[in-house]
Amino acid sequence: MTVVVGVDGSGRTHRLRLLAAAATVPEWWPTGSGAKITERLASARAEKLLVVVDDAHRLEPAVLRELAAAARDGVPMLISRRPTIDSAELAELDEAVAGGGVEVLEPLDRDGVAGLVATVTGRPVSPETVAAVFEASAGLPAVAAAIATATPDTHTLPPPNTRPLNSPAPALLARVQRRFAVLDHPMVDTARVLALRLDLADHVLAAAAGLDLPGLAAALRTLRDEGLLVPGGERMIPAVAAAVLGELPAAERRRIHDAVAGALVAAGTDPVTAAGQLRAARVVTPIAATVYHEAGERLRFSDPAAALGWFDDAADAGSDPAALAAGRAEASALLGLPVDVDAYLLDGSAGRIALVAGAVAAQHGRTARAAELLLAAAAPGPVLAVPALISIGRTEQAQAAADGPAPVALVRFAEGTLATGDPAEALPLLIEAAEGMERSTPAVVLPDTPHAVAAVVAVVAGDVGSAEHLLTRARAAGVGGPAADERHRLLLAWARMRTGRYDTALRELERPAVVELPGRDRLLRAALAAGIARRRGDIAGLRDAWSGIEPLLARRTADLWQVEAIEELAVAAARLRRRGRVEPVINLLDGIVTRLDRPVTWSVSLDWLRLQMAIVTEDADAAAEVAGRLAEVPDSGALAQRTAAMRWAAMRWAAVLAGRVEPDEVLAATEDLHAAELPWEASRLAGQAAIRTGDPTAARRLLERARELAEPDAVESGAAAPSGTAGLSEREVTVARLVLAGSTHREIGAQLYIAPKTVEHHVARIRGKLGAGTRAELLAMLREMLS
Repeated sequence: MTVVVGVDGSGRTHRLRLLAAAATVPEWWPTGSGAKITERLASARAEKLLVVVDDAHRLEPAVLRELAAAARDGVPMLISRRPTIDSAELAELDEAVAGGGVEVLEPLDRDGVAGLVATVTGRPVSPETVAAVFEASAGLPAVAAAIATATPDTHTLPPPNTRPLNSPAPALLARVQRRFAVLDHPMVDTARVLALRLDLADHVLAAAAGLDLPGLAAALRTLRDEGLLVPGGERMIPAVAAAVLGELPAAERRRIHDAVAGALVAAGTDPVTAAGQLRAARVVTPIAATVYHEAGERLRFSDPAAALGWFDDAADAGSDPAALAAGRAEASALLGLPVDVDAYLLDGSAGRIALVAGAVAAQHGRTARAAELLLAAAAPGPVLAVPALISIGRTEQAQAAADGPAPVALVRFAEGTLATGDPAEALPLLIEAAEGMERSTPAVVLPDTPHAVAAVVAVVAGDVGSAEHLLTRARAAGVGGPAADERHRLLLAWARMRTGRYDTALRELERPAVVELPGRDRLLRAALAAGIARRRGDIAGLRDAWSGIEPLLARRTADLWQVEAIEELAVAAARLRRRGRVEPVINLLDGIVTRLDRPVTWSVSLDWLRLQMAIVTEDADAAAEVAGRLAEVPDSGALAQRTAAMRWAAMRWAAVLAGRVEPDEVLAATEDLHAAELPWEASRLAGQAAIRTGDPTAARRLLERARELAEPDAVESGAAAPSGTAGLSEREVTVARLVLAGSTHREIGAQLYIAPKTVEHHVARIRGKLGAGTRAELLAMLREMLS
């Protein structure tokens, strides 16, 4: 007496045969109608036959009762059934036979699958084939055999942990069709939804199949008994799922897809989760398009790259491109990708598209255009326009726009920019705006972030520590998206370079851009490159930085937040004798500062820019003119120390360029500049004064001070000297690199804090060691040696 229990396809019949063959009495397998079985059962008793009942769950109740009575009377019996006992008669028979033992057929393990596949194919099986069949069949023998016999070329078997092949095994396809022919419609729909292999909650799965929860439980139990589900689970066997989908007509597939999409929506499933389920099933229907669109809208600010993918899926599923335009534009702008908003603006589209257009214009450095677009947009457009309006000197419009409705963080941002003439008042407001922005995901693409503007104001005020803190926080919080992160990185490198820490700037310049930078950030990166080149004395680097940005400056669209960045580009232009190309931009900035009533912060910064141009061109008169203007700036407010340092340095520079070096006053000026976080400028002043003084003792003091100021994080003038430098000393290699970069003896002397005559001696020794007869030969040999 034994009961064999297993799902369809688990090998119940095979196991019964093995048990019957091991018996010592003749066997009888009941077949036919119930009456014939009952009639033959009586003779089986008399003949003492072993009664072998396969698929007992399919027999009529009367037959089951007869078999149970016979078993109780001592007739030896083997039966097989499905796991579910769905009638009292089957339970009665099971109880009568189970006294001799119950065998539950479990799925095959990998070794079992290997043996089965080798048996049905008649050849050795590779581990890869075994793994593929095991994964696709979930260890169910009938499914594994169908896969193996349908795939004589083992290379076409599905790899492990992937979906099965698009062309299902014919035996499985036929098996599914036979099962579906006798199952009711909701149960078939349940199977088809499960074939999509999605992770659906029970209530969503039930709704998609048109069932209630009790009905779903019954359907799953039946499908498991039918051998369609993974043993012990509610997921469909991968190869069976391929067969279910393989027999599904296109129209029916769309119906199932829409049913799943509708159920997800009706259940209030998170759009991103729902979209992920539908994408996994490759659903492209109108309802799915709506879900994809909603997922894109949900993620457009927190994960703009993923949002673009959802908008693409929505378009593929039939969404109207115009309905996707705003979200796609927002996500693209946050990623720094090209955004074409003009067509929608021409059509009169307002709202979000107009806000994106204003932000994109700001990113590209078209500040006036950005202000116009934002002023014309719906709220919070006018408030967002305030930083742009201030940066181009349109104070009255900015004050009026700041009264518009907007979230608190944007209002504080506007208030902070209105107060930028006084950093002590502006910075707390900008910091409050930045903190508010970090706490909540914005609902708009920002033309600029409060972190970026606050950092610019802080650097101008000599508070680089606050600038670094704000920019680091902005990067950690992802404020403004990936495009803004590029800006924050550049500004952080800029702020550190200004204080003599060059490592961040050098890394930033070496880092390849993921996307093409917009105009505003291209200008900042070029200024960073020019600043490093100036500090290296690298004329070729200055030329490269200038040539890349000159067309952008020709647009004459600079604004207040770019004053310090333009300083480096203006110096590069002056050094390269392109001063006429940058003067219109400086005049534009001067006009902006004038319209703002010449606040001390920006007036001093602009005069400092002109002083640096005078220094690089050695224009003593221009330096004296700047020094005169700075002398009239009052020492008041938070900028008193920085203003005084710049004023005193300007006076010393004017004197040095005119040939009057007063060592003690120069040293005092360098102390003030260092305290104002301008160490490189201090070092340069001391070095130039040392070169120009006729007092050897004073020169040594000044040179020592110049080197002290340059030592904390000195910018490298190139890579480490290579081996095989023809016996050149370390200093000669450094001089050689600067010669190769196109620097003059005076420029090299200024860079290394040595006299031009000393540079001349170094060059002569280099030429002698290399055996170069002419300058052309010298350059050729240096290029070969140091490249």
